[in-house]
Amino acid sequence: MSKKHRRIVRELAETTLMTVVVFIFLVTFVVQGFKVYGSCMEPNLFTGERLLGNKFVYRFEKPSRGDIIVFRFPPDPHKIFIKRIVALPGETVEIRQGKVYINGKPMHEPYMRKVAHGDFPPQKVPKGNVFVLGDNRDASNDSRFWGDLPIKNIQAKAWLRYWPMARMTVFNSPWR
Repeated sequence: MSKKHRRIVRELAETTLMTVVVFIFLVTFVVQGFKVYGSCMEPNLFTGERLLGNKFVYRFEKPSRGDIIVFRFPPDPHKIFIKRIVALPGETVEIRQGKVYINGKPMHEPYMRKVAHGDFPPQKVPKGNVFVLGDNRDASNDSRFWGDLPIKNIQAKAWLRYWPMARMTVFNSPWR
């Protein structure tokens, strides 16, 4: 093999190795794939859809209202849930006739497409926790039933729906 061919092979090997290392870093520390199960986030997320979650973002910023998050279910940490953050530490959350109130003011929820029902008495979210709800409130097992979510349970912020391709979406909080 000539010097030129050896150089090309070496550059190709180095590039391939670096690509693998970067990919492993990204998958290990930055992004992770998740599959949606259940109807609690319909019509925004459906069973079988696939998401990429950003595992790194909350190292640099705090969770925000409106973020769709993937987390370990507090009563059974082996289960992974997907919900939306509606109240932050120190805020008082209340639900009256399906409408969410934060610190006594009605919350604007542009992502809600189904009318929700039910009530939830005023409750202050403790430090280090958030209050999460599904977008399909009438079919969601969320903070109303098992309590506030410890921020340490959050695994990732939903970043990209990549399957099905026809519904590919980059998620942003409605407030950012």
